[in-house]
Amino acid sequence: MNRNFQPSATIETLRARSELMQRVRKFFLDRGFFEVDTPLVSHDTVVDRFIDPISVDVQTPGKLHSCFLQTSPEFAMKRLVTAGAKAIFYLGKAFRQGECGTQHNPEFTILEWYRAGDDYQQGRTLLDEFAIDLLKVPPARQCSYRQIFLETTAVDPFAATADELAQTVQEKIGNTSTINDRDELLNLLMSRVVEPQLANHESVIIFDWPATQSALAKIRQDVDGLEYAERFEMYIRGIELANGYHELLDADELRRRNEFINAQRTEDGNDKLPTESRLLLAMDHGLPACSGTALGFDRLAMIALGKETLAEVVPFDFDRA
Repeated sequence: MNRNFQPSATIETLRARSELMQRVRKFFLDRGFFEVDTPLVSHDTVVDRFIDPISVDVQTPGKLHSCFLQTSPEFAMKRLVTAGAKAIFYLGKAFRQGECGTQHNPEFTILEWYRAGDDYQQGRTLLDEFAIDLLKVPPARQCSYRQIFLETTAVDPFAATADELAQTVQEKIGNTSTINDRDELLNLLMSRVVEPQLANHESVIIFDWPATQSALAKIRQDVDGLEYAERFEMYIRGIELANGYHELLDADELRRRNEFINAQRTEDGNDKLPTESRLLLAMDHGLPACSGTALGFDRLAMIALGKETLAEVVPFDFDRA
């Protein structure tokens, strides 16, 4: 008998997942945040080299709209912050093309929050407090991207040339003769060499990423003359859980980044994404200084409930959807 009608998670697990959701909401409500709803279908989408949105056509009377299922509520939430929302969070669905595996699903639950006035350090502190409260882990070890690379690969990710990074990849992973892009090489070292060693730590926050991986984070030039993205990521026992930014406020800089990323997407053989958006209009108007974080709730549930795969903590994974 075909049993594919059954959920991929047990009912007991789904009950525990529901309780975890209520704890998440309490954490933010206790700190003066309020929950917001954002469109799942939008004319705008995040322009990212490695994230592909799912496109959808929407028919309204007399017009066909080319839209996207949202990869994150980021654009809409920053528009709300611009409109005067001081501290907000979102707990709901997001979608990404081509992501399916033990820790990925094309449809997933995302937790995202923004608080006006928070700086780089305050953004990291709030994330750490969240993990301590929800996962009962000790305070995170906080270390820079450079520091963790030096510890795990013996390579300075800011000083090494692409050839030197390629040589390190060859030594530690194997033949990657088709890869010559610095960021792709760094990402490969991160996923194959650095992250497995992070499994030895309960909680780690890595900050000061390369400026070329800034996404929508501010860039800071330090006394050493190098540029760093004010971006931070949290890993729990080696699992990437959250990604945060001291948010970029300069609309013209985001326009430049969008054009550059689209050029990279073209080189990679991927479609360009819309460079103009209502977020840029909001930033032109004046996005307040803030810090924001996006966290994979399904991964949070997987860690909190001691499961090995996302399928074990969602009602129906993609194969059963």
